Amino acid sequence: MTTVPSPSASRTEGLVPLAEGVYRRGDQLLTRSLLPGRRIYGERLVESRHGELREWSHRRSKLAAYYLLGGDPTLIGRDSRVLYLGAASGTTATHVADIATDGTVYCVEFSPRSFRDLVSNCEGRPNMHPVLGDATKPEEYQFLLSQVDMVYQDVAQKRQFQILADNMERFQARRGVLALKARSEDVSRNPEQIFQEARREALAAGYRVIDLRPLDPHEKDHAMMVVER
Repeated sequence: MTTVPSPSASRTEGLVPLAEGVYRRGDQLLTRSLLPGRRIYGERLVESRHGELREWSHRRSKLAAYYLLGGDPTLIGRDSRVLYLGAASGTTATHVADIATDGTVYCVEFSPRSFRDLVSNCEGRPNMHPVLGDATKPEEYQFLLSQVDMVYQDVAQKRQFQILADNMERFQARRGVLALKARSEDVSRNPEQIFQEARREALAAGYRVIDLRPLDPHEKDHAMMVVER
């Protein structure tokens, strides 16, 4: 008699822990779900011995793409306090909240339309706090939060590193993670030149550049830069 594995068992074959709450299976990333049974963007849910896992699509998340390309998966820990700039509707931010179960994720979004979706996606996640605000003006939302461990920025506009640095200084963050978009700085220049310019700007401002990693082929003309003070 042949034993047929259950669907859930077959789906969890090859599951490798990368960090607490983060798993990899081939080219797929997953986080342990903070709200079992709930999807945010149609992602697959997988039962495992670690609990229910949510697929973390690298096509929808630059942070997931960074991890798949060899970035440090321990950037965010269980008790991390994260300021997330440019949270949009919360696709990536909910995965960050899956990881930082005992921490806090402050989600700043400027667009009222995206913010409405963000508020809905924060429901049931006590460690996620939506903030309607402009990432270029951290003084406008500083009354809502105090010190954080890390600033994660995914804002598509000019002066990307300066926006990150301003928020790191304001909220005394030791670490910053910048999803750097070359075309948002200058569409006419070579993306690698813009990435290296951001590195030099960070070094000149007294930051250590821990990683600068292009996100091709997952995200064209993007790189992830990790800095520390």
